[in-house]
Amino acid sequence: MGDRASNGRTAVERRSELELVVTRTFNGPVRLVFDAWTKPDLFKLWWAPKSMGVPILSCEMDVRTGGSYRIAFGHDASDAMAFFGKYLDVSPPSRLVWTNDEGGDGAVTTVTFEEEDGRTLLVLQELYPSKEALDQSFVGMEDAMPEQFEQLDELLITLSASV
Repeated sequence: MGDRASNGRTAVERRSELELVVTRTFNGPVRLVFDAWTKPDLFKLWWAPKSMGVPILSCEMDVRTGGSYRIAFGHDASDAMAFFGKYLDVSPPSRLVWTNDEGGDGAVTTVTFEEEDGRTLLVLQELYPSKEALDQSFVGMEDAMPEQFEQLDELLITLSASV
């Protein structure tokens, strides 16, 4: 429970042995934030942390309850790493739930979007099947999530300007 990393406005918190919660308020209306999570052309612009220097090669998203997604990272197809799973619940523009099937013990991710005065409170919750699985993930997410969310914030500024 004591593990909490806060970088600027992104709070990454371990709520229990199996649960990780990331919260952040974005400067953009809920519609734009939801789009950034569900439209492949927008998602590709912010999801890969730039500091890793690994680009997204492909991003396929069938965003509907029962649909699936597959995101591949890498410099070319031979060294690509893929993330994939299924959408368990898609309720635009307030809620997304998906599985992370690339590992043997992937988490189920729930993201909720709540608008307040033209800004969006986003809460991302990951529920892991074991404490070990969360231990492994927490280390990476503590660094990656704040950077990803910074990039999303920058994208929202651009999108808001062009609306």
